Amino acid sequence: MRLDRQRQNAEPEDLLELIDSLLAKQTTLAGKKILVTAGPTREALDPVRYFSNYSSGKMGYAIAKEARKRGAYVTLVSGPTALDAPAGVEVVEIQSAEEMYHAVTNRFSDVDIVVKSAAVADYQPEEVLSQKRKKQGNEWSVPLVKTKDTLLEIGKRKDKQILVGFAAESEQLDMYAKEKLKRKNLDLIVANNITEKGAGFDVDTNVVSVFTKDNHAIDYPEQSKAEVASVILDELEAYMKRRELL
Repeated sequence: MRLDRQRQNAEPEDLLELIDSLLAKQTTLAGKKILVTAGPTREALDPVRYFSNYSSGKMGYAIAKEARKRGAYVTLVSGPTALDAPAGVEVVEIQSAEEMYHAVTNRFSDVDIVVKSAAVADYQPEEVLSQKRKKQGNEWSVPLVKTKDTLLEIGKRKDKQILVGFAAESEQLDMYAKEKLKRKNLDLIVANNITEKGAGFDVDTNVVSVFTKDNHAIDYPEQSKAEVASVILDELEAYMKRRELL
């Protein structure tokens, strides 16, 4: 087996990951083009400050890695994280919600499946200052405006694609997840209560519920994010088989 030059000086664990991806198991995802989004976005306020959130990108990266293991061609659109790119996955780095919107919508017509696990900012500063704002007064009010809703947009454009969304909630999990599933024209939605022990941002585990367009629902206990990635893709493959979307 011949490895490219970029991998010649890789660490042993990286080489094992690459070999694992090259020997990917053949599933209903084999040969599918999957776009995964991960991580937070940063919405600039001035040259030194930005608004963001606690997302680490771990869930999205785990999904991208598992999809590659299953034989898919994976593009990972990632906000700023401290994570290494999964072997065999194309990574597109972005910063803002605007950049996320264009990275996803420009590629949407060429993919079969989108898994939208990134925690994209809902609002951004109305004005981005060109110079650092100096400390002045006791208050600073920052007007915010809505960012573009990437998932809503691709839900409107959807033709043959399968869309998987995420809902991070702190209350009424089932109601909000099902409403989002319908409103954004999704096929599956993965929901988690960010206040629950073992779930939420920047931890190595998650506790999720999966809801599908054809009214299947299942709750999963606390698991590692690698295990959660596997069950999410299991649910996706089961949905594809039920709907004959192979």
